[in-house]
Amino acid sequence: MRLFVALIPPDEAVDDLDSFLEVRRSAAAYRWAVRDQLHLTLAFLGDVEEWRLDELITRLTRAAARRTAFEATITGGGAFPNVGRAKVIWAGVSTSSVGEVELPRLAVGARAAAVKSGIEVDGARFRPHVTVARLGVPGEVSNWVRLLDAYRGPTWQASAISLVESHLGEGPRGRPRYEVLAELGLGRAGL
Repeated sequence: MRLFVALIPPDEAVDDLDSFLEVRRSAAAYRWAVRDQLHLTLAFLGDVEEWRLDELITRLTRAAARRTAFEATITGGGAFPNVGRAKVIWAGVSTSSVGEVELPRLAVGARAAAVKSGIEVDGARFRPHVTVARLGVPGEVSNWVRLLDAYRGPTWQASAISLVESHLGEGPRGRPRYEVLAELGLGRAGL
């Protein structure tokens, strides 16, 4: 199973970002993320044996219960590794003051839950973002980043994390299809 842990914005926030991008997607031949793929990855777990799933969900439930819900907004943008040789274009995520503390702790908790379940986790530094496009060949994207810098979506309450399975090649145009396996509430309500 190819899994990741994510913060999935509500439909209102996803629809707003998707509408903003939709009228612009034809301007560049990138692999644009479709509506169902817009999320903020907290931990990428890669290939996970199915027998580890129950323990992982139990540990993720505990990790989520230790965190507090917070307000979040998709706003701004950037590129990985940089705007001059970008492979990925992303929209940023800003949070309330509570979220400034809770979001990084949520990512650490999700990664720790996976490691304690015997799952190897991608060790990349956590940088909150929503991937909006991938480039086949690294390119200069400063105009796209400036465009995203002008974007500010609706504010929403981040109150749950999701364990998601990625089915490679099963989505539209050979893209991954995502399936939420578990949604885990933040705070004591998650238990």
